[in-house]
Amino acid sequence: MTVKSHQPMQHSRSSMLASISADPRPQHGPAPEVSFIVCTRNRVAVLEPCIKSIQAACRAHPAFAAELVVVDNGSTDRTAERLASIAELSDIPLTAVCEPRRGLAAARNAGLARARGRVLVFVDDDCQVHGDYLSDLQRHYGTGERVVRGGRVEIGDARDLPFTIKRSLVRERLTSDVHPGGFVLGCNMTMHRDAAARIGLFDERFGAGGPLRSAEDTDYLVRAVLLGIPVEYVPDMTIFHHHGRRDHKAIEKLHRDYCLGNGGLCLKHVRHAPWLLRHFYWAVRSAFRELVKGPRFDCELKLSHWPIVIMNLLGAAKFAVLSLARRPEAPQVRQDQQAQDQQANAEARVNTP
Repeated sequence: MTVKSHQPMQHSRSSMLASISADPRPQHGPAPEVSFIVCTRNRVAVLEPCIKSIQAACRAHPAFAAELVVVDNGSTDRTAERLASIAELSDIPLTAVCEPRRGLAAARNAGLARARGRVLVFVDDDCQVHGDYLSDLQRHYGTGERVVRGGRVEIGDARDLPFTIKRSLVRERLTSDVHPGGFVLGCNMTMHRDAAARIGLFDERFGAGGPLRSAEDTDYLVRAVLLGIPVEYVPDMTIFHHHGRRDHKAIEKLHRDYCLGNGGLCLKHVRHAPWLLRHFYWAVRSAFRELVKGPRFDCELKLSHWPIVIMNLLGAAKFAVLSLARRPEAPQVRQDQQAQDQQANAEARVNTP
């Protein structure tokens, strides 16, 4: 069965939170085990191979029932038309969602609101999943543990520079000793539905297309840790990233964008996660060591520590301005927090013997 929809999302933050917390909607048929959520904007050429790879992985492991939710974040190319055609022929249930509010975080939130699976999987539109992805996913989530989990990210095209990848062969959990940026990459991020319900929506000040340009995924990881939800990296659940960046200037720009978002992240969580300041201190120390021929941040890509320091400071300043501008919205934020607290209390009562 194929589900098709291309209607704009018209949910408030509170209704989006309620949709994540609620049981999957029975009127749409039996809920799938896993929901793949792909956000896209004006990249139909790379989106189609991404969708085909997910469909192939689903066919290879049909025992783990899956659906695909594709969020069109205000595209002006042929994305809507192509999605309608793909959905018509897809043997995997596919829901196309139109989210006109620009920003990756807003698009991810729209995907969360529509996804019905027990396990939620975020895959970027320029990525392709390994054929064994679903079997790996089912093995890791077989215990029902409420976690956020990321997998291996490989270069999809040998011509692309080795950035935005993670090839570690070691399974590990996030601690305060490790900077959360890049621990789990947002292009291959999964979570149990109950974990997402506790953490809530992505902060729309962060992420590509937002004021802080990045770190919506890293912010999500920090919020998970603060709630006591484990964040784990596993060396399988592999995707291939076709990011297309083949010159140093493109990598430098992305590096600066990441650092801007991480600066805002540091200020946002300075009270409850002061260990983030320790990582900023290490970056400052490393930057000054560069002046006396110390190692760069990335010698292979010739990336310096100085953009980390400078853009972190700019990001913190920008977050402060954004926070002041959002003060009138504080009552709504409190209402959303109260809704999350009520859901957590309800779950605790259900789980109490």
